[in-house]
Amino acid sequence: MSAPAQPESPSPTAKFFWFLPTNGDSRSIVGASHASSHHTVPANYRAPSRRYLAEVARAADRLGYEGVLTPTGTWCEDAWLTASALLAETERLKFLVAFRPGLVPPTLAAQQTATLQRFSEGRVLLNIVSGGDDVEQRRFGDWLGHDERYERTGEFLHIVNTLWRQDSLDFEGKHYTVKDARVSAAPDPLPQIYFGGSSPAALPIAAEYVDVYLTWGEPPQAAAAKIEQVRKLAEERGRKVRFGIRLHTISRDTSAAAWAVADELLAELSPEQIAKQTELHSKSESEGQRRMTALHGGRVDSLEIYPNLWAGVGLVRGGAGTALVGSHEEVANLIYEYHSVGFDEFILSGYPHLEEAYWFAEGVLPLLRNKGVA
Repeated sequence: MSAPAQPESPSPTAKFFWFLPTNGDSRSIVGASHASSHHTVPANYRAPSRRYLAEVARAADRLGYEGVLTPTGTWCEDAWLTASALLAETERLKFLVAFRPGLVPPTLAAQQTATLQRFSEGRVLLNIVSGGDDVEQRRFGDWLGHDERYERTGEFLHIVNTLWRQDSLDFEGKHYTVKDARVSAAPDPLPQIYFGGSSPAALPIAAEYVDVYLTWGEPPQAAAAKIEQVRKLAEERGRKVRFGIRLHTISRDTSAAAWAVADELLAELSPEQIAKQTELHSKSESEGQRRMTALHGGRVDSLEIYPNLWAGVGLVRGGAGTALVGSHEEVANLIYEYHSVGFDEFILSGYPHLEEAYWFAEGVLPLLRNKGVA
């Protein structure tokens, strides 16, 4: 049973999200990323306290971002508890809460989501993370292989979507069996479901069940080719899917000032750190991670892989590894290009997250509004 697509907004404008640094924050890539050494943190490291995360969330709320992504993993604070704590600190900001099927039973997940949606008055979105790293999955007691995890995600989303739309469900699958499953009341509105995954096992799941397919920041044409696969698979199922992209951003009044910040971030990375993380990421089970690593290949002499798209973050950070770098006008132009090839949602972050949220919102968003994108 495919999930019906949520009604699409008639507006052609894009939505812009920020990121909650629930592993801590700093002026350095190292020490503010799950890919970095947990034993060494920079002197300017900001712990992910409730007060600091609330400061970032309130800034995003005040600056007009659609919402914030709350990540999941053993390297950060729990996404559900963080979102619950910070909803009361904000007024209109949505929380894109990441969680992993297989670690929470689907009926419980449906109930938790419904409760949080009611308590937040409709400000909850879900980001489904199937998990691409065997090592981390085993920390949670999950021993399924890569493709089986996506297979399980499909069953999970089938159960959750059905429970939100009918009184009860009996289901028997390979990974889940439920009898008379139900929730006390459906969430209203139904949470939009976000999902990422680049492998052949992931794309059909996106096409069948999700509202927004997410990808990391490859150059525009490569990213467009990837989402076109999902678009075609969704059309075969009679569905439409929106598309989002995850990027970092360094935006300044001048291009030179922005690239100076990128150079400062790069200068803090040692050859040993880069070599270690490149080897680790190149062997990842995650197709998306391998694609991110291939953009730089561990080299530091050709990191601008597309005009104003910098792969330096991915030298040591897992996951999203590219940044929009340049003047406000240059960054706005590149976002316009991504938007023109099909991306309607942008999930952004920076180092540090509090300050970069202001640089982008005050420097780039006005230009995007003038272009009719924001």
